[in-house]
Amino acid sequence: MRRRAAAGIDGVTWDQYETGLEGNLAELHGRVQRGAYRAKPSRRQYIPKPDGRQRSLGVAALEDKLVQREVAEILNAIYETDFLGFSYGFRPGRSQHRALDALATAIYRKKVNWILDADIRAFFEQVSWQWLVRFLEHRIADRRLVRLIGKWLKAGVLEDGRLLEVERGTPQGAVISPVLANIYLHYVYDLWVQQWRRRRAGGEVIVVRYADDTVVGFQHRSEAERFLDELRQRLQRFGLELHPQKTRIIEFGRLAARKRKARNLGKPETFAFLGFTHICGTSRGGTFLILRHTVRERLREKLRQVKETIWRMMHRPIAEQGLYLKRVVNGFLNYFAVPTNSRAINSFYRHVGWY
Repeated sequence: MRRRAAAGIDGVTWDQYETGLEGNLAELHGRVQRGAYRAKPSRRQYIPKPDGRQRSLGVAALEDKLVQREVAEILNAIYETDFLGFSYGFRPGRSQHRALDALATAIYRKKVNWILDADIRAFFEQVSWQWLVRFLEHRIADRRLVRLIGKWLKAGVLEDGRLLEVERGTPQGAVISPVLANIYLHYVYDLWVQQWRRRRAGGEVIVVRYADDTVVGFQHRSEAERFLDELRQRLQRFGLELHPQKTRIIEFGRLAARKRKARNLGKPETFAFLGFTHICGTSRGGTFLILRHTVRERLREKLRQVKETIWRMMHRPIAEQGLYLKRVVNGFLNYFAVPTNSRAINSFYRHVGWY
């Protein structure tokens, strides 16, 4: 566990729990086995998003994090054999980069002319507990484990000193939430998409999903529109809905630029996925090339955070400032240093150096 992670509502930190660790773990284990374990409410805090809005996070108590982490290991072991190949979010041996590479490879190799960029509105806040429990009971016979998960769902949220009871959703930021989200979307979305692609599609269809962020590519526009209509109905059945402003069908692929030019429509539209804006481009040899650039808002927000942090650290020792800058630059490069993104990389490096 992260030593400096934020404490939950009980204020217990990593260092405090480490004192008498073996005894603390034995006592916690006994409570879980006896059914005496009680989940504590999450402490709600907000972090800014690149678009100016705020993301709600639930900070769990340390013991809740411990138990959730072990239950997540169990659930991953059970469901990893069930999850489909186009699901990449929060799975062992998979990453955002693999999802990005899978999407690019599929667009290159398949007859993709149209892209559905779908965004599920406030997914983590809208998950239905009733459906989630039913999905869990498909694979888990041990009622104690299902009840344990139910305790975290119903624990509530503490905000500004007030305990708020919630009736749906999983706390975003909780250790258990990613695997629960994958289980929910496996039944609601993945299995349905796989069946739709086999039985309903006449042309080629590609799918990549990372958590609640999904991109679907189609050969024919008519099938993309039919899929979108049926997807709305499917999600509505399970208490979810697509974001009307962030969900759209665009013309994208190796033939998009040529076809749009013939219709005097200008350059193909772009779409964002996992922090990268995907653009129809060409290589120096004139062949089709997918350009991936860091989303402009994310780049600006990261630079703003760096500038504010450097201002606060200006009287700290130079070595400490240098260590921070090294971590920031390396972290940015580790994620965003992909082919065709050199402009954003150079811009970030120049601005940090100037600050």
